[in-house]
Amino acid sequence: MTTSLRPIAMLETHEVTNQPPPLEGFDRFGSDRALVDAATMAGARMHHERLTEFGRRTGSTETIEWGIAANENPPVLETHDRYGRRIDEVQFHPAYHRLMALGLDAGIAAAAWDGTEAGHTLHSAMAFLLGQADAGTQCPMTMTYAAVAALGLEPAIGDEWIPRITASRYDPAVGPASEKAGVTIGMAMTEKQGGSDVRANTTRADPADGAYRLTGHKWFCSAPMCDAFLTLAQAEGGLTCFLVPRWTPDGERNAGFRVIRLKDKLGDRSNASSEVEYHNAYAERLGEEGRGVATIIRMVQHTRLDCVVGSAATMRGALAEALWHAAHRRVFQRNLADQPAMAAVLADLAVESEAATALAFRLAAAFDADEPLARLLTPIAKYWVCKRAPGMVYEAMECLGGAGYVETGPIPRHFRQSPLNAIWEGSGNVIALDVLRAMAREPEALDALRAFLSDARGCHSSYDHWLDGLDWENVGEHQARHAVERLALAAQGAVLIGADSPVADAFCRVRLANPAFAYGASQAAIDSRAIVERAMPAHI
Repeated sequence: MTTSLRPIAMLETHEVTNQPPPLEGFDRFGSDRALVDAATMAGARMHHERLTEFGRRTGSTETIEWGIAANENPPVLETHDRYGRRIDEVQFHPAYHRLMALGLDAGIAAAAWDGTEAGHTLHSAMAFLLGQADAGTQCPMTMTYAAVAALGLEPAIGDEWIPRITASRYDPAVGPASEKAGVTIGMAMTEKQGGSDVRANTTRADPADGAYRLTGHKWFCSAPMCDAFLTLAQAEGGLTCFLVPRWTPDGERNAGFRVIRLKDKLGDRSNASSEVEYHNAYAERLGEEGRGVATIIRMVQHTRLDCVVGSAATMRGALAEALWHAAHRRVFQRNLADQPAMAAVLADLAVESEAATALAFRLAAAFDADEPLARLLTPIAKYWVCKRAPGMVYEAMECLGGAGYVETGPIPRHFRQSPLNAIWEGSGNVIALDVLRAMAREPEALDALRAFLSDARGCHSSYDHWLDGLDWENVGEHQARHAVERLALAAQGAVLIGADSPVADAFCRVRLANPAFAYGASQAAIDSRAIVERAMPAHI
């Protein structure tokens, strides 16, 4: 439970005082000015009422308690029923299903594809809000959303499966997709011997009666309770993408899909991740033979957007707890938030969080507009925002002291979650090298990035100086991380300047002109009080 009803503060040995109230029962959207501004700049003003309602739901005590329960009661694999028959089902706590219904019924997976204006931005905003209550359930929602980009390549498959996604319904029933109100889609790509090198995959695909049969294994299969999975296998024509449904068209279980075990993960505990084997499993080809990477990358590009959004949400969730604690905790006759050293740290964290949020929603807007900029901005933002999350969440934890380290509060869960998105869908080197390849091979994307960064020139001398120092050519692989880091900081500066953000000047001062190794350590002069007040999660 997050809160007890009228707890006893007058104890026999002492009176419980100087403790902040729990941060719950508030509007996550309306009280997050950075998010409201970012969503507005991305073109989602018409969705403010919808997001306000969703912000109240995700900030409610009930939803927060669902997130706690879903993580304290992780999923359990049942490979066989009580009679010894194979079922390969994953059982979840009821709170997991409530979170899934809250998100999918609201349109998290469907909004980008059902004709809704600024749909990718709306999707991102809802994921940002719900992800702060529970990040684990965002995994199947993200993959279901992202799968549409690949499913559409094969009209026969797309016409069958996409309407089940855009139905905006969560149906937890175990059964054929044709009998369900809505579906979820998972992904299974990596294998033990290959990891990120998916071309090293050994899973074999053999034609059979107009479909295919797969034999092999997958080291990571995300969300094995989904109704179907996008996967890669070696066909006669080369590495190919396939859709593997849990049930075959004749209404029988796909007997060749076997869940071997669930992963025991650092975080993301409400969600199931697994290892699976294909034993002559039924599959349908998605895209041309030999074009597997080109097909699956359409899905991956969208899941990378959600990696950025998810990390920004985790950062905001941790920041909100730190701000709330500091605003209500008194130290040396003053509120902790008013202490100059603490105010400097909180303001620096707030700048970091707002820069991440602004970049995430500028990226979502690029997806809505189908801008060439998205090709480069996606890996740049994915690399930087996801890598910044763990350090920022740790610093927020330290703001609470020992209270932030114990499992009765939410920050340990944020901290365990924080490394995931930097690993998922391409870890640091993979992403940084992807940026270099795109810069070398895709001139339209590179021109769009140059124009995007140049549009902010002339508004802040520190930004201009930073832009002048960018190395656009002859960047070696060993320099990839350095180059992408500088591009990411330029991109964040460009977004904040372009949006005329109240923290744009502070960002340019503490990240570009006077950077420091630790939060709150920059010598730059910024208005810490105003920044902290802007970032405060709810009225005090």
